Amino acid sequence: MDSHMLNDSLQFSKHSCICIITLKTPKPHISCLSIHNTLLYAASINEINVFDLSNYTHIDKFAANDPSSGFIKSIAFHNNKVFTAHQDCKIRVWQISPCKEHHLLCTLPTVKDRFRHFLLPRNYVNVRRHKKRLWIEHWDTVSGLAVHGMLIYSVSWDKSFKIWNVENNRCLESVLAHQDAVNTVVVSDNGTVYTGSADGLIRVWKKVGKERKHSLVYTLEKHKSTINALALNGDGSVLFSGGCDRSIMVWERKEVDENEHQMVFAEALWGHAGAILCLMTGEHWLVSGSSDRTVRIWQKGKMEGYSCMVVLEGHERPVKSLVAVAGGGAYNNGGSSLSICSGSLDGEIKVWKVSAET
Repeated sequence: MDSHMLNDSLQFSKHSCICIITLKTPKPHISCLSIHNTLLYAASINEINVFDLSNYTHIDKFAANDPSSGFIKSIAFHNNKVFTAHQDCKIRVWQISPCKEHHLLCTLPTVKDRFRHFLLPRNYVNVRRHKKRLWIEHWDTVSGLAVHGMLIYSVSWDKSFKIWNVENNRCLESVLAHQDAVNTVVVSDNGTVYTGSADGLIRVWKKVGKERKHSLVYTLEKHKSTINALALNGDGSVLFSGGCDRSIMVWERKEVDENEHQMVFAEALWGHAGAILCLMTGEHWLVSGSSDRTVRIWQKGKMEGYSCMVVLEGHERPVKSLVAVAGGGAYNNGGSSLSICSGSLDGEIKVWKVSAET
């Protein structure tokens, strides 16, 4: 089950919220969390710690051999592979062994892919004055990853997004997406790509007709500053965006022309006292983390928009990442509770149990 989308029957009119355990990493500054089956992956500076959520034990730690790899910005999965996005402009691919250990397979772009491209001048693009790079390379921090089918999408502070084949690790496409750093990416089930940027814009990309490349189909503009986080609900009909302006914008898919649908602005959610840094969503609820050190749970009303139902406090520094937990001992699938992991720059991962009446 997708860790960003869990039980949608929860009603928070009556609720209790407790932190059932706090996990700590050896290094502070948790930059992202991600879940694969019952394993929780926590990126802390340049290393990843792995916890088994069935018993909350630490089972592995792995990191790039290169000390200059910098911060890890995002983690994604495809089968038994782990993809990590790094500050040194690279994506690293790791193999999960049967005993749940992690071994580096390769770095993207691979040496083989570079060799295929480096001879031809047309494969180089200008990145700065008097400086060129292969189009298959990111030349600034890789800030986000998203997996869809057999493809992995990467976004970067170099203003682009790239698409990679998860089996042969080749870069298939590169798109100059924004006028400033791209911070976040989500992909809907139909392959629509949404990118959020420091330029304050959300851009929507599709393959139109029989085109092999992605084209910009429209732009969403409502935030007054940097966009840090995007999240889609289960069927891709609602998009949420969070920014440094402290707002969460809600966008809903509407028919704007015959056989044409677009996301249109529905409402703005206010309540956080700092920048929105992370989001996750279900069909009728949303969870947000902020630089104000809190986590908020929002629920959609039957006749109106979203309202904040729960505020979770306890972190001493900004909340950088959120995941919802399915399976194991941490999540009750009976519809009466929800478990959330929040990761903070204070180096702590708090596991919250939110109990509610249906």
